[in-house]
Amino acid sequence: MPGKRRNKGEADGGGKTTDMREAASRREASERIRDIASGIHADIVKRNARPSMKFPIRSLSNVRYDLKRGHFEILNRMSTRTLSYNTVKTFAQSMRLLAATKVDLLDKNDIAGKREIYYNSKSWGECRFDEQPESDSLLDDMEAMLGINREQLGYIPEERGGEVAGPLVVIDRNPASGETVRIDCERLGTGAWSIPSKVEHLRFESSAEFILVIETASLFQRLVHHQYYRKARCVLIAMSGVPTRACRRFIRRLADDKKLPVLAFTDGDPYGYCNIYRTLKVGSGQAAHINRFFCVPQAQYLGVTPQDIIDYKLEDATHPLEDVDVKRARDALKNDPFIRHHKEWQQALNHMLEMKVRVEQQAFAKHGLNFVLDHYLPDKLKRRTFLP
Repeated sequence: MPGKRRNKGEADGGGKTTDMREAASRREASERIRDIASGIHADIVKRNARPSMKFPIRSLSNVRYDLKRGHFEILNRMSTRTLSYNTVKTFAQSMRLLAATKVDLLDKNDIAGKREIYYNSKSWGECRFDEQPESDSLLDDMEAMLGINREQLGYIPEERGGEVAGPLVVIDRNPASGETVRIDCERLGTGAWSIPSKVEHLRFESSAEFILVIETASLFQRLVHHQYYRKARCVLIAMSGVPTRACRRFIRRLADDKKLPVLAFTDGDPYGYCNIYRTLKVGSGQAAHINRFFCVPQAQYLGVTPQDIIDYKLEDATHPLEDVDVKRARDALKNDPFIRHHKEWQQALNHMLEMKVRVEQQAFAKHGLNFVLDHYLPDKLKRRTFLP
């Protein structure tokens, strides 16, 4: 169904509501940090005890796949960081990071990149970070401890979010003036719109029938060049590998808001299945504490599948599975809760292991440069035999 078109007054009103929600979210996050600090202060002053912080363990071993909710959920195994001679620097860094997050970002409604926080710590004296992986790891711990995604805390990712083209109007705003900005993703010439690092405030109008997310930038550009989105009435989104958090959140918000199905199109290899698609649909073990915000449970897998190699006679356009591919597939079959839940994915991975080959999205060019948009995609959409 076409999206309802809003007039300027309606759009501005929606923007004010979004501003109020964001302000409330910042206050809540600031209060959580203050509560943690108060507890640590009470341990030291009132209880004469060594203070500690607890963090959820972020790994596949501490998650379960909740089919009803559609994503990995974190379990209750925790890691405790207690102040001691050996942990004093890490503990001090954690406290300084919490303070910087509250005072410099949340209370001032400002933003920072992870690289900026690493350099900001150079003014922290002896508790400064020596290398960025230290600050990145503590930032992930803080996010898990607070139960609030770091974008809401004011941290912006360094990587790009993805690209979008098709029948979609994104309603953004000028950060300085607050003025409404409308971006028509169907009227960008030969280019596409880049997803920003923060997407919570965006609103949408669309007449699309579904969302097609694509692994490789080159295939995305081919579909945009031939305006495939008009033929299929879909929104095209390029993931360019494992989708960033901003890309996943954007897809989730658009799909939820406009009630759109989501179809994923990746290379036919264990990485495409178990890293790119799995992360898009149900999230990851390391981010299980915030998967509910960033996964896209309604996603289904369109291709490329091992069966496609046979059906489209691509046997001479494949590549042998490398040792790392075999290991990734076998590890997923043994340890990945999502793969272990779905027999269809077990069959696909075992089929690939039996064939001992992988196949790329571009392999369809064997039959002609536009075979993928003239034949493969229409065939798949007509048959609707998607993997879960």
